[in-house]
Amino acid sequence: MLDNEHMDVAEKLLTDCPSTVAALLLLARNISKHLELHALDVTSIMKATGATKSTAYNQAAVLAAVMPTLVKPPGRPERTDVTPPPDETKALTHAVLSFLYENPGCARRGEERCRYTDAFRHFIVEQRRIHEALDTATFSAAVQIPYDTFKEWIRSPPPPPPPPPTTTTTTTVESAPSASPASDASRVTQMAQLETVVTAYKRWAGTLVGFAEHVRRDLHVPFSRAFIATILEAHGVRHPQRRGRDTVDELALRGSFKTFFAGAQWTADGMQVPVVVDDQRFDFNLELNVDPHTGAFVGASVRDEEDSDAVIEAFGDGVDTTGAAPLAELLDNRPSNHTPEVDDALGETMRMRATPARPQNKAHVEGAFGLFSQVLPALVLDTRLSSHDLAKALLCLVVQVWARTTNHRPRADRQGRSRVELYAEQPTQEQVHEALLALKEIAARQESARRTREARCRPEVLTFLDEHFERLGLLDPERHVRIAIAAYPLSAIASGIAIFEGKRLAATLPDGADARYLFGIIKNVVDKEEGEHVTRCMLQLRLDARDRMLKSLVDAREKVCATPDVASVCRACVDRALETTSPLDRIFWLDALAAVLEQKPEPERHLRFVDAARRIHATFAVPPRERQDAVRILSERLQPLAA
Repeated sequence: MLDNEHMDVAEKLLTDCPSTVAALLLLARNISKHLELHALDVTSIMKATGATKSTAYNQAAVLAAVMPTLVKPPGRPERTDVTPPPDETKALTHAVLSFLYENPGCARRGEERCRYTDAFRHFIVEQRRIHEALDTATFSAAVQIPYDTFKEWIRSPPPPPPPPPTTTTTTTVESAPSASPASDASRVTQMAQLETVVTAYKRWAGTLVGFAEHVRRDLHVPFSRAFIATILEAHGVRHPQRRGRDTVDELALRGSFKTFFAGAQWTADGMQVPVVVDDQRFDFNLELNVDPHTGAFVGASVRDEEDSDAVIEAFGDGVDTTGAAPLAELLDNRPSNHTPEVDDALGETMRMRATPARPQNKAHVEGAFGLFSQVLPALVLDTRLSSHDLAKALLCLVVQVWARTTNHRPRADRQGRSRVELYAEQPTQEQVHEALLALKEIAARQESARRTREARCRPEVLTFLDEHFERLGLLDPERHVRIAIAAYPLSAIASGIAIFEGKRLAATLPDGADARYLFGIIKNVVDKEEGEHVTRCMLQLRLDARDRMLKSLVDAREKVCATPDVASVCRACVDRALETTSPLDRIFWLDALAAVLEQKPEPERHLRFVDAARRIHATFAVPPRERQDAVRILSERLQPLAA
């Protein structure tokens, strides 16, 4: 008769690993037959344990190989006194190994790259502060982290992580293994596997990819990664983040572009086209002029980059094709489109700017690029001739053939008439006069608005922008971008310039980033600062009213800040700020950290700020923009600038 303790062990083994129990009984059956004892029936063993034959026999072979190794020689084992290594490098390695034992899955080495959790990165950054006497190369070797990866973790601030690969893979979510209605044991096995997966994930500290491999390799549960993700989400132990959808209704913007007649106004824009010659890639800019009234492609230019010469060349090609210049030319707000050279080439043709944040302004040329992209094949050549010149000539030929073919194609929405036929229609003098007056009125309103914005700008801010635009080499010949930027607070302007220059130093600026990109950064900073001010006001009002919801935060802050160790306070505040998804809680903890650091002398304050920034940027679970915002909020609180 088994006592209660043995009954509990048997029940636990049958629940957690029925296949191993079945393997043990199969091994016992073979031994019983060898000793001429009563042996259990295989069918009875499988039915009682709920295991499958193939799995049970496989595990029985494993047990047979492992059992001889469990036999210990007689007598006491030899005693070996393990003393902690006196060397600092060995002590560091021992600390990392202990952390890995306590947090399974926090570091995983793959075939191509290693993956680490935020907790592991935080631990390594903290160990670097403790063992600062070791040089960087020795430290990275002791913790077994690649030197370049470790340098990124301790850089202040480190560059953002590389963008994800462009290729995407489609994962088919498989259904759970179906249980036979006649087999209760199979259903019990599946339920045990599901419970095993959920229980193991609660103790897991690594990524989902590593966990899926751990489930299949170590727990012997044959589930795919997609099915494991579905199980974890259904049980509420994993909450994946999903992208939201845009809510702008593009149908509401259609038909808002006013046209007059053929040749009244052209729209121009550029598109990057790659050409590969002998395994060498060349990128060219295709500048295209489109007549909005007819949709005709009137002029094109192919150059190495999108600049003033591209605009001039495409405009001249359009004049040669149609025989006359338009009344107006609509260009986007790229600074290179609005230079004195462009004005001289346009002559009497009015140069007009596209309205910001109104994509329908250039819908005709963007639609043309969409059609071109659909019919454009991969331009790959293998030749011994001049690669650059041949690639350019080929692209010119493709553009010419495509444009002329499309211009002569009948259009169903124009009663079967082609673009050439529509463009050949001659406007009346009254139409020309009416279009000219309307275009002049639009241009005058734009110029008046520009002058009004310039008059409202502060001269000292414009001078500040002039210096930095010249230093950064940003093109803004008519100061349109600087006038728009000068309307924002100086603090936001300084932060935006710092972010732009930091991205340039880290080589993370997108191709073609210019003064308008800087303007976008500053505008985003202002929008975020507005939200931060609203949050702080809300926070202060709730603190003044002794809101119950904030009582726990206030109590937690008092407990954390009561610790005399400033380094511990910094770590606790940063971790609490980044663990939450609430903007209110995040700013609360960042302000709490800033209040502590403000009481310290300047050298120590700077050192603690750098440590906090490193810890923030080592938290990869938080998106890069939110990490950057957290560092910015902390720096602006510690070193404010006048408005």
